[in-house]
Amino acid sequence: MIRWFAFASVRPTACALALALIGAAGVVATTPNSFAEEKKAAPKAPKGKEAPKAVPKQEEQPEAPQLMFSPWTKFCQRGQEANAKQVCFIGKEGRVETGQPVVSAVLIEPEGEPRKILRVTLPLGMSLQPGTRAIVDQGQPMTAPYVICFDNGCMADYEASQALIDTMKKGQGLAIQGINGAGQAISVVLPLNDFAKAYDGPPIEQKELERRNEELRKKFEQQQQQKK
Repeated sequence: MIRWFAFASVRPTACALALALIGAAGVVATTPNSFAEEKKAAPKAPKGKEAPKAVPKQEEQPEAPQLMFSPWTKFCQRGQEANAKQVCFIGKEGRVETGQPVVSAVLIEPEGEPRKILRVTLPLGMSLQPGTRAIVDQGQPMTAPYVICFDNGCMADYEASQALIDTMKKGQGLAIQGINGAGQAISVVLPLNDFAKAYDGPPIEQKELERRNEELRKKFEQQQQQKK
């Protein structure tokens, strides 16, 4: 499961939270289709004539993977310290059908703090030097460097002003962009249609979150069993 981290330090403490993909699968592209390259023998040429040259077969480009998106989900938690402030997370993630997380965005709101963070995560193997870009609909691109990498991906933090939050509440999609290790640009759009409802609504309870996570785990296991 993907982890969300508080932003108070460079090496944040893990909250070990996960979003469920229950009934909210969003297809952004089709699943890659494996194809076998068939080598056909060239026809024998008549004697005295040169065999015609085979036309090189153009390689098919693999299609982008199918992603399933969780709904935007709000979760709030207090630390173990005395007088610890509550921190709320409003997040969404996209996974491939194996359950592997590909992208996530989490709005982090500490209680009583004016500064809020939009934390985006892209997979390991990204080119770190170019950093990331985030765009709401057709708005002005924002850029942020990667700040840290964990086993679930590399993260970049954006300052979440009230203007940005209001834009997300009215927007259609949040595009997260980066450069992979091969130098290719990637862009994944997280739908925003349910962001405002999650942001303004009550947080989900811990038990409900755990229940969703368990259902999610079983769902991915069933999908893998069906492919065997």
